[in-house]
Amino acid sequence: MKRYAVIGLGNFGFYAAKALFEDGSEVIAIDTDKQRVHQVDHYATEAIVLDATDKEAVRSLGLEHMDAVIVSTGTKISTSILVCLHLAELGAKKIVAKALDDDHAKILRKVGATEIIHPERDMAIRVSRSLSRPNILDFIPLADEFDLIQVETPKEFIGKTLKDLNLRAKYGVHIIAIKELSPENFILVPPPNQEIKSSDILVMLGRSDDIRKIKAIK
Repeated sequence: MKRYAVIGLGNFGFYAAKALFEDGSEVIAIDTDKQRVHQVDHYATEAIVLDATDKEAVRSLGLEHMDAVIVSTGTKISTSILVCLHLAELGAKKIVAKALDDDHAKILRKVGATEIIHPERDMAIRVSRSLSRPNILDFIPLADEFDLIQVETPKEFIGKTLKDLNLRAKYGVHIIAIKELSPENFILVPPPNQEIKSSDILVMLGRSDDIRKIKAIK
């Protein structure tokens, strides 16, 4: 069983703890606010009222043994910086910290955060792309230059094999999986002679610019 800690139980922290717990993980939820701790009690293995800027108090929790610690401590930048610093010094394996802006993110990384999240920015991008790229069923940002996406099969691809399409050579895009909807089947790393059907969902990996060229195909 995976084990996580969530420090800071505002909206983001609450739903992060809830989602992890509902996925079957062990979750320690931490906040200084008794009401917030009470609200998350049903969605956590342990809900604790504690000031995470107190290094010795945090040490007693053994958070270095967690698979990851999520730091979501609100708008007071100094709090999240201090919490991340203490977690890093205590040996936490993975520290996922919520940043308010780019400068905040830089500081969090310098004091030990291993992963930075920008919830509002990331959700805005996701929603905007779902509107501006309606043929994309799901979008997973990998890096600034790469996308891993699921797309409906363009009409031009129907009835052709992957060898016929030769997308790697033409566009630099890889089809790493195919979701067949009729009948339901999932093909990981499909063979070159795999024929594309109209009901197929294509899972593609490639540079963002190259993916856009594929999306432009009708």
